[in-house]
Amino acid sequence: MLLKPRIALIPAYEPGEKLTQLAEELKLAGFEVLVVDDGSGEAFRSIFGHTSAYATVLTHETNKGKGCALKTGLSYIRENFSKDSVVVTLDSDGQHSVEDTVRVCDAAAEKKGTLVLGCRNFRDGTPVRSWFGNTMTRFVYRISTGVSVSDTQTGLRAFGAEMIPFMLDIGGERYEYEMNVLLECSRERVPIKELTIKTIYFDNNSGSHFSTFKDSFRVYKEILKFAASSFVGFLVDYGMYSLLTVITAGLGTALSIPLSNVVARIVSSVVNFTINKKLVFKHRGKLAKTAVKYFALAAVILALNTLLLTYMTAELEVNRYAAKIIIEIVFFTISWLVQKFLIFRKKASAEDKKS
Repeated sequence: MLLKPRIALIPAYEPGEKLTQLAEELKLAGFEVLVVDDGSGEAFRSIFGHTSAYATVLTHETNKGKGCALKTGLSYIRENFSKDSVVVTLDSDGQHSVEDTVRVCDAAAEKKGTLVLGCRNFRDGTPVRSWFGNTMTRFVYRISTGVSVSDTQTGLRAFGAEMIPFMLDIGGERYEYEMNVLLECSRERVPIKELTIKTIYFDNNSGSHFSTFKDSFRVYKEILKFAASSFVGFLVDYGMYSLLTVITAGLGTALSIPLSNVVARIVSSVVNFTINKKLVFKHRGKLAKTAVKYFALAAVILALNTLLLTYMTAELEVNRYAAKIIIEIVFFTISWLVQKFLIFRKKASAEDKKS
């Protein structure tokens, strides 16, 4: 049986009484409400019992994380609702008003295939932890994707049910899942629309279960993995470059520098390609096709890298070791963006293309 086309999905872990009030208000506003109890335990059973008068409540026996709770809810929606439904996710603590939830949902209904974000305005009154966390993730997201999103941590998001297969295929079990959704949307060129919403906090946001260090690490893990792989490649590259410049010093700077750089870059590119394909982007595309694109990028970067390095050492008389480090830093971001969005870009599944 296909149910109503507007679904409010609320992941909840150890919620307060506001959850029941929120579910009731959403029900009155015309939503089908779905709550996922993410292993809150016996002490919170009565709250979910009261909430069940206004919502369908699904339960995890143990705490699995916000990402898992969202995926449990999305899987349920896929099985029980029509594809023309609109899904809106929101937090259980009452920070998202019903009025804003309706607005975000309406915007998603008008623009199929678009992720609509309800974005807060971080000004006076915002808890320091929330301001700092959002500022950092906003910066990391902008560096990683080239896309600007004003509130990367918002839990108020709406999209058409046809996007559920895409959402379920995204990795992440806890708070990092929401950042991964934004990263995948940018990678797959899914449009992102922002709507400004009320900024509501209770008790300085003390009810948040977000662990500043542990969950922040999960959020930043993808770019950190790339940085680590690039650092390994850099060590191989720089080590060989330094050794070869000593060995070939007798050839003169004009020949020694470019020759050492070319050989070192070729070896480090093979190392970096292997790490990025298997561990960072976990790309499953055809090896030959992916390798051609990767080494074409490597060739372009090598040419530019060598030209700049030769110019800096020969014309500007910059120390050959310092010049190498400066140039590698410049090309790090370029390499990251091209690999992420062109070379190791994930293809949509057949199910995604049909929906």
